[in-house]
Amino acid sequence: MNWYLQNGKDSDVIISSRVRLSRNIEGIPFVSKCKTEELKTVYKKMKEIVPLIGYGLKFISLKDLNDLNREALVEKNLISAEFAKSKNPFSAIIINDEENICITINEEDHIKLQVFSSGLELENLMNLAMEIDQKLEELIPYSFHKKYGYLTACPTNVGTGLKVSVFTHLPALTITGNIRRFLSAINNLGMSIKGVYGDSSKAEGDIYQISNNQTIGITEKEITKNLKLISQKVLEQEKMARKYLTKKGIDLEDKLYRDFGVLSNAKKISEEEARELISNVKLGTDLGIISELNDTKISELMLYTKPASLSLRVGKKLSVYEQEIERANVIKQILSE
Repeated sequence: MNWYLQNGKDSDVIISSRVRLSRNIEGIPFVSKCKTEELKTVYKKMKEIVPLIGYGLKFISLKDLNDLNREALVEKNLISAEFAKSKNPFSAIIINDEENICITINEEDHIKLQVFSSGLELENLMNLAMEIDQKLEELIPYSFHKKYGYLTACPTNVGTGLKVSVFTHLPALTITGNIRRFLSAINNLGMSIKGVYGDSSKAEGDIYQISNNQTIGITEKEITKNLKLISQKVLEQEKMARKYLTKKGIDLEDKLYRDFGVLSNAKKISEEEARELISNVKLGTDLGIISELNDTKISELMLYTKPASLSLRVGKKLSVYEQEIERANVIKQILSE
């Protein structure tokens, strides 16, 4: 089973964790300054060394993926929307079957090494990322400065080149009216927090990404430790808000079951409405109020109600109207399995 359909530590609140390392090859300009032949050199070098890295990794040229498959990778947070639109013939990904390792080639940097896990797994992910990074560094020379560290296309990544992120589900903080104050507190602690589906104080689906801001003058271990401490505070605050909500008793149960009723009986449903309903139904499932569902089904609902993943599941590209109908059908299928 792919990592995004699994349950992890504290995945009722911390949906997933990601560790990303940005790297460039010594002697070759950054991607934005590269000539075609230089992009081709990076592409060929990375393709040649894939068998030597291990982990069941496969090299896939981006030009060999159709639009739906590219969009599905974006929906799983494996690649950025900008990279999915790349026209560069020498863009590629290196990925394994479980999709918990995904290395992008010739995106903003020559190499972006990413590892993923469900739940809160920052130390294990960091160990895996550093292990793969060490293998890569033995095979290709990195751009590195004795004073500044790893050199990257974006100045905010210089130093460790490390971006650690957790994706959190915070519906109770939203319902209790504490989310705006909470977002401000996280930003004041030197972390960045934003809605995954919008940067407003009320993100659609109540899913927020928390990441480190600092990459220079601090070690990888310190970055990971700091984000874990923040994540544990987030976990604590959301659970306290959930405990407060449970005091509403029948009123809370009524709202969550009404949302479950709409989700499970709708004949057609938009992506935005599905996202909001799934958020509330997930809350009900995590609180033990909605017993008809489990975490695996919630993960499937979160993935297969997204446009490209939905189209791939039903086996054809769908118009927006067709998506609304098929989305309702797929929801019923998942709920009945």
